[in-house]
Amino acid sequence: MKAIIGQKVGMTQIIADDGQVTPVTIIKAGPCTVTQIKTLETDGYTAVQLGYGVAKRRSKAIQGHVKKANILPIFMSEFRVEEQELSVGSSFDVSTFESGDTVKVTGTSKGKGWAGTVKRWNFNTSKKSHGGKGTIRRPGSIGSMYPQKVFKGKKMAGRMGGEQVTVRGLKVALVDKDKNLLGIVGAVPGPKKSIVTVEGM
Repeated sequence: MKAIIGQKVGMTQIIADDGQVTPVTIIKAGPCTVTQIKTLETDGYTAVQLGYGVAKRRSKAIQGHVKKANILPIFMSEFRVEEQELSVGSSFDVSTFESGDTVKVTGTSKGKGWAGTVKRWNFNTSKKSHGGKGTIRRPGSIGSMYPQKVFKGKKMAGRMGGEQVTVRGLKVALVDKDKNLLGIVGAVPGPKKSIVTVEGM
């Protein structure tokens, strides 16, 4: 199973022998411990739940849930698998990945707070002169005479970012087993120190 949970460290560059520069995101991934195994008979689908990190304290419900795994993780995530040979309490690290693997990375994008329509939805601004009324960045009309309401899903101002984002088709450029580091080509969603999941495709 090629899946792991990690923490985004930041971005750097890898310079090849021919001078080609590749932007790489470094992720401190694993080691991860199996906290639960879901089967078709008991849960209706097959999946493996992994725990990452060591927390100082968690709720009693979480403590009871991970008691068999003998770990108190900071973060847990579930990965769908067809067949699994793992057991609760077993752990693994970045050695499951190899350079050149294609993966998808899921994280929480940076929260940008309240944003207007120009920044959030890339709306055009209105005229600054020749009849412009000074409402340059306002959205303008949001409805018509009929049916006299604003439809749900209308692109308007609101909170931007802070959502779960999955980027597919990324390549693994670096695997450091000693330091538990993964290098992913390109950008990965989320700020530094945020939790991300890496899953093979």
